[in-house]
Amino acid sequence: MTDAFLLTRVRLTFQSKDDDLIKELSAVTRTPDGSLWVGSDEYLSLERLSPMGDGTYGGHKTFHLNDFVNLADTDSEIDIEGLDYSDGYIWVIGSHSLKRNKTKGKKPKKDIRRLSEIERDPNRYLIARFPVLKGDLVHTYARSDNADDRLTAAALKRIEPHNQLMEALADDEHLGSILAAKLPSKDNGFDIEGVAVLENRMFLGLRGPVLRGWAIILEVELDDTEPGVLVLKELDDKVLYRKHFVDLNGLGIRELALRGEDLIILAGPTMDLEGAMQVFRLNNVLDHSNDTLWDQDSDMLVTLFDLPFTIGSDHAEGLVLVPCLGYDDGLMVVYDSPDPARCPDKSSVFADIFRLPSQS
Repeated sequence: MTDAFLLTRVRLTFQSKDDDLIKELSAVTRTPDGSLWVGSDEYLSLERLSPMGDGTYGGHKTFHLNDFVNLADTDSEIDIEGLDYSDGYIWVIGSHSLKRNKTKGKKPKKDIRRLSEIERDPNRYLIARFPVLKGDLVHTYARSDNADDRLTAAALKRIEPHNQLMEALADDEHLGSILAAKLPSKDNGFDIEGVAVLENRMFLGLRGPVLRGWAIILEVELDDTEPGVLVLKELDDKVLYRKHFVDLNGLGIRELALRGEDLIILAGPTMDLEGAMQVFRLNNVLDHSNDTLWDQDSDMLVTLFDLPFTIGSDHAEGLVLVPCLGYDDGLMVVYDSPDPARCPDKSSVFADIFRLPSQS
């Protein structure tokens, strides 16, 4: 195990009236024009930042997702926890989690009652894609003269009170009982916090549940049906999803990124725990046609490095591969609850770029 090697830091500057946004960054991806796209726990939008030179990103522009797909409502949060770019689309993943009300620290009796209250935000069950054209999100556009080559915004089919993925998992031998128990994310309940996409093939990393130390990656493939609606496609082994179990030292998954045929995994504590975060590589993830289980004695799962750890702040939440200082693949990390030293002013925050070991 080695410590992370920090290549550099970049400054992300937003046009925001307060500092809520920079304190709640939860996901990041990058489009071929070099723009960064970030999502937040509390927002119903994506934020685009353009490279400005000298290690800064600015020119902040907001895109409201309800302008492109039908959200469940305009009030509840999406809790965006995963972003990725593939084949002309930005993909957005909500956490799919339940939440337990927080205590307020004023009246013990009310706080005890609040701890019994579990809420469901309908927008959290969002899996959607958004075409990108000349740096903007659009509803649809023709990419070529081929009539079949049209990119269109779409979301996974809703089945109240959630979506088709949750319906498919309801009877799963590992996850069905967790879902039936209605465990919130901070109680080791179901919680998607990572996504990596290759065309319509998608890997979803779960922060929870962690099952006796094993974290879970779900693999699905999506297909178009009617305009604006996606459905789960039957995989080669006649199932709607696969499960990949990985030994991440008891940690859950916070984000994923594809690097060629390998999967970079950002792992951190599940539930509401403070603790160290690590980066792993799962090799050759595109080769499997059934459920898999990988421990750290296998050549398939490699521990890369530990991230710096600060109690109470700098919770690594999003990552994306970026070229940096002569390296094709630096690993950019953005943080929820950033340390005050990471925020030079109320509208800016620094992201880190680490050196990734070679794939050999």
